[in-house]
Amino acid sequence: MAARRTAAAAVGIGIAAVALLAAAAAAIQLRAGDLLIEAHGNFAPKALPRQHDAPITLRGGGKIATVSGDLPPTIETITIEFDRHGSIQTSGLPTCTGARLAATTTKTARKLCPGAIVGGGFGKALVKLPEQAAFPVSSPITLFNGARKHGDPTLFAHAHLEQPVPATFVVPIVIEKVANGIYGYRTSTNIPPIANGAGIPVAGNLRIGRRWTHRGIRHSYVNARCETGRLQARAEFAFDDGTELSGTFLRPCQVR
Repeated sequence: MAARRTAAAAVGIGIAAVALLAAAAAAIQLRAGDLLIEAHGNFAPKALPRQHDAPITLRGGGKIATVSGDLPPTIETITIEFDRHGSIQTSGLPTCTGARLAATTTKTARKLCPGAIVGGGFGKALVKLPEQAAFPVSSPITLFNGARKHGDPTLFAHAHLEQPVPATFVVPIVIEKVANGIYGYRTSTNIPPIANGAGIPVAGNLRIGRRWTHRGIRHSYVNARCETGRLQARAEFAFDDGTELSGTFLRPCQVR
């Protein structure tokens, strides 16, 4: 693992990306000065074919905190590169759009695009308004399959808050195919400001995995193979105070 702090000084959506990364490692910890990211996760099954992809489900959770107990800075961008020994399948899977999900509650969003749901979880944040103590807010997180963009799979991460005022967040995520050594996929997510920047993501969990049948063939949204005996991911986290954290995460697999 590596961590660094630069010279320069989303509620559930941000922590959802942390949780997704955590699924590539049993437990990880990144620290830069006072800032601490802790995450845990797993994938199932652990026994996978060596030569071809098989369905898996990812589960993870995590938190953003400080060693001192002060409020952490606000996460702005998360970039993750994933192991090339895997794939995303969307054949026959319904899609949803950001416009359709805009200004919807969690219940309404899930009702509008039930067939496009590929994962979900829960996120928590702290909101610090002027001259007030920080108070917690939370939201379910729903991941919807979107239309491919330039051939790459896309997701829409949806969250809805009732406090401090009702607000819906729909964040597009492109799963870009890349050729970077062990890494074959990249996502880069810009976290939207919460409560005009007063919201700070602090904890969450996520499960991603969908199975369906299309034209008589079974499909899985997330797939992987155990060609090297492990799955690997690398992430970079950028915060509004100039802090940057980066790390490489490994998770063993078994050949079946």
